Amino acid sequence: MDTSLVFTVQRREPELIAPAKATPREVKLLSDIDDQDGLRFQIPVIQFYRYDPAQAGTDPVAVIREALAKTLVFYYPFAGRLREGAGRKLMVDCTGEGVLFIEADADVTLTQFGHALQPPFPCWENLLYDVPSSQGVLHTPLLLIQVTRLKCGGFIFALRLNHTMSDAAGLVQFMNAVGEIARGRQEPSVPPVWRRELLNARDPPRVTCIHREYDVVPDTKGTIIPVDDMAHRSFFFGRSELSAIRRLLPPHQNQCSSFDVLTACLWRCRTLALQPDSDEEVRIICIVNARSKFNPPLPEGYYGNVFAFSVAVTTAGKLCENPLGYALELVRKAKADVSEEYMQSLADLMVTRGRPHFTVVRSYLVSDVRRAGFEDVDFGWGKAVYGGPAKGGVGAIPGVASFYIPFRNDKGEEGLVMPVCLPSEAMQRFEKELDSVLNNRLPPTINTPSSNSRHLLLSSL
Repeated sequence: MDTSLVFTVQRREPELIAPAKATPREVKLLSDIDDQDGLRFQIPVIQFYRYDPAQAGTDPVAVIREALAKTLVFYYPFAGRLREGAGRKLMVDCTGEGVLFIEADADVTLTQFGHALQPPFPCWENLLYDVPSSQGVLHTPLLLIQVTRLKCGGFIFALRLNHTMSDAAGLVQFMNAVGEIARGRQEPSVPPVWRRELLNARDPPRVTCIHREYDVVPDTKGTIIPVDDMAHRSFFFGRSELSAIRRLLPPHQNQCSSFDVLTACLWRCRTLALQPDSDEEVRIICIVNARSKFNPPLPEGYYGNVFAFSVAVTTAGKLCENPLGYALELVRKAKADVSEEYMQSLADLMVTRGRPHFTVVRSYLVSDVRRAGFEDVDFGWGKAVYGGPAKGGVGAIPGVASFYIPFRNDKGEEGLVMPVCLPSEAMQRFEKELDSVLNNRLPPTINTPSSNSRHLLLSSL
């Protein structure tokens, strides 16, 4: 992708899109999973669409604007505003005020972005304009959407969501509903279900599981990443890259999932790059979708947050000095801990401890959105060329999170792309560590030379 690309975006004034019909005026409580501190931020998503000759003369802005208003009749809580009650409890005041919508035009074609679209995207701030006073969690629109027409007839759909309202699965459900109505349906094929009480704390609450993801860890050594020195990079992992990592594992671990293997490797490389003291605790936090853990299942159409921040904890010394299989076993155990009881215990912890933020000191968070379905969202112009998170490092604490995003590189190889956000010097060390692993120079160390390396780095800003 051409990260040096510069173009101009002409925007209309932001407008509020309200539901197309009157909707209930009521207050709806979020779940005790939804309103935790670690979800009180805005998360950006971006979708790129090609020109479709069958849609010649059809304006994607007008189509999506109308479909959005109709979809909000069914998803009317999105048109409301959050407010906070006793005990930091969040609730949606279903005012019907609407969501923010921006119409825009860019003097650029989709082809000019290049063949391999992945974060970070050039001129990102112009593709999703940060409307003044809209970034807050309370009393602000819950969705911001910008649709930007391209010179070629394609368009970009960018969205920012208040994460307390939905996770990736819930957001894709909403976006698919907008797409279905844009393509002519009168209502969503999957009716939305609120039922947030299903993930509320018990009465009385009782924390029955260990939740080290919410340990209170003071940042005594200033290890939280400074926002003003961030480097953004994306890395591609296909079959050959994953095979190279698997060669570091004993035979009995070779059948582990690509997520587990890659996460263990990246945690180790990132820790080496950040150079913590060997006795300092480090954490890997894996986002685990818990929808399959419930019996009876949650109702189809539930669009709230249903995931856990499962965590593995060790010292930097143990992580970096042990073989990769050590980190892999920690990752696997952390994921296996998540169950229905774990989720119930988590809701109870939120209520008893004031809805804390997950631990960010010396933590690395990974979220796999390969199966979320962003790229399948169709507004009438076919599937997205790229669909998914707009950048890495997003969250209430910048620099902590990375996403695994489905991707096909410019050679046609299927795999995933992962945006990473690190301080500039640490990013250079991270690239060397990863290069050492993928080119079989073992064990990976910070000073390992990187000649004859695979071309991992896809894009940077």
